[in-house]
Amino acid sequence: MGKEIKNYWDKRSNSYSDMIKDELNSFKREAWMNLIREKLEGKDKVKALDVGAGPGFLSIIMDKMGYEVTALDLSDQMIKEAKENAKVAGCDIRFINNDIALLDSNEKFDLIVSRNVTWTLEEPEEVYKGWFDLLNDDGVLIIFDANWYLRLSKDSLKDEYEHDMEVALKMGYDDGTTESQCGECEAIAKRLPMTYNERPTWDKKVLKEIGFNKIVIDSNISNKIYTEVELKAYETTPMFSIAAYK
Repeated sequence: MGKEIKNYWDKRSNSYSDMIKDELNSFKREAWMNLIREKLEGKDKVKALDVGAGPGFLSIIMDKMGYEVTALDLSDQMIKEAKENAKVAGCDIRFINNDIALLDSNEKFDLIVSRNVTWTLEEPEEVYKGWFDLLNDDGVLIIFDANWYLRLSKDSLKDEYEHDMEVALKMGYDDGTTESQCGECEAIAKRLPMTYNERPTWDKKVLKEIGFNKIVIDSNISNKIYTEVELKAYETTPMFSIAAYK
């Protein structure tokens, strides 16, 4: 499925990049900085890896926080957008165009961050193990995600989601995704394991088994990073954060 997933995100790169630009010029920029900063427990010199970096939102804000940043993404079109966004923002970021699951490096990082990545993985447990190995002994893994497509396996969530989205659309919600793109993404999601696992309960169990010493979960960070219309659109899929300490 890797090629199929890559092709999907290649096609979404322009509209997704436009959304990122809006985020960088809104309250969200500082909100996300605070979310990351509070989980690092006072660390200032940080070598960070942004996995599934997309158009570069987290990479750019971490660069602005003074971190040494590497941005990794499977989609070459996403990397292209991220490079341009970083250039406009005046950032010095290293970019790697590669499959997250295939990253093989002797490098070690103080911080690994992912946003809306785990749900796209075919073998998330193996990827988490790889991230664990890439961290320094006192490293931190921060995962931001949601149960984006759990509704495809739970009818009650599907009904709630459709109602909330209908209300949000009337409020002016628009994420730049076409109807055909939504259908394509759902078709991919139906073949991915996270569509059938409730999170972050699943993540906590797996991360403990891998060997992380401490895991801190905030089951709902939506109020910190969403607009009013986004809160309605994603009411059934609140974004959570997971900070796993090695």
